[in-house]
Amino acid sequence: MQTSLPLSQPASGSPPLFTTEFLPARGWWRALGKSLRVLVLISAAITVVVSPQALGHPRALAFTFAVTFAYSAGLWFVNGYLVGWLNRRVSWTAQPLRRLLLTLGVSLGGSLLVIVVVQAGLLRAQGEPLARLWQPGMYGQVLVPLVFTVIISLFNHSRSFFLQWRDAAVRAERLEKETAVARLDSLRRQVDPHFLFNSLNALTGLVEENDPARAVRFIRQLAQVYRYVLDSESQELVPLAAEVAFAESYLFLQQTRLGDALAVDMDLPPAALAPYFVPPLALQLLLENVVKHNAAYQADPLRVRVLLDAAAGTLTVRNTRRPRRLAPGEASGQGLKNLAARYAFLTDKPLAIGEDAGEFVVTLPLLTL
Repeated sequence: MQTSLPLSQPASGSPPLFTTEFLPARGWWRALGKSLRVLVLISAAITVVVSPQALGHPRALAFTFAVTFAYSAGLWFVNGYLVGWLNRRVSWTAQPLRRLLLTLGVSLGGSLLVIVVVQAGLLRAQGEPLARLWQPGMYGQVLVPLVFTVIISLFNHSRSFFLQWRDAAVRAERLEKETAVARLDSLRRQVDPHFLFNSLNALTGLVEENDPARAVRFIRQLAQVYRYVLDSESQELVPLAAEVAFAESYLFLQQTRLGDALAVDMDLPPAALAPYFVPPLALQLLLENVVKHNAAYQADPLRVRVLLDAAAGTLTVRNTRRPRRLAPGEASGQGLKNLAARYAFLTDKPLAIGEDAGEFVVTLPLLTL
């Protein structure tokens, strides 16, 4: 599905203690200062554990601390950068195996580079040739930094994994909540007394006009509307063809009530609708808003056009903008907000809302499997 819960996006929670994310200057310096304070404490602790004999020799203690700090800072910043770099490209939750392999590869590669650079610096400071880097006697000096690398890498990458896992769980919970609210709101609107009252009035008019054929069709379409609402209440996505068929039933009820005051242009070939899916009641919500929020007159109809752009993968509803005053409590103002929130969890394509040449325009992104 071109849906992607934003599980493949970077975690929105706290970043590693230091990373190269785009931060304001003040935030960057604050993060750097926090990292340096932590590194000083870590380096001091490691110095005491690794070289307790240096405690009585200030120069030896300072040298050991400097070397330890160089290792710790290099490994910390390199692994911190790699965590941020991987977070922007590969998600733990979307591709865990690939992320694990990449994490191991880039972490070990980056850490070895840091160790080699620090060891080279030490050799140069001691006036020894760099060729000593590759002698067997240097292996032990590489092993200790690698142990620190494992500790620091486990901390950074485990923290990254749990932050993304937590954010994914939060997003899933929010999606479930938003979807439940939207479904209940949609169901409430359909059983709203205004809609039912208007539908029964229209049905009464058909009976009084002695038009049994239209009255029977009206009853069937009304039943179809309620059946679709109940059937789709537990679904996250529905085929666009089914949503359009439901919208046609809904429009039939409205056109029966409003007559020529409502003019609808919705020529959507079934074959063109087949590949697409939308959240249930998405199109109906837009059509309901058109009828609810705009005045319609027999002499000057309220015009509605529903357009499919297969190339862009969008469905657009355009209507004459003719606002009318609503009774208190008739409109909650939450319909489009709920729909936009549902789309935000299903795809990174936004719901587009605006005005164009005196028309109110809403464009729905279409989802595919």
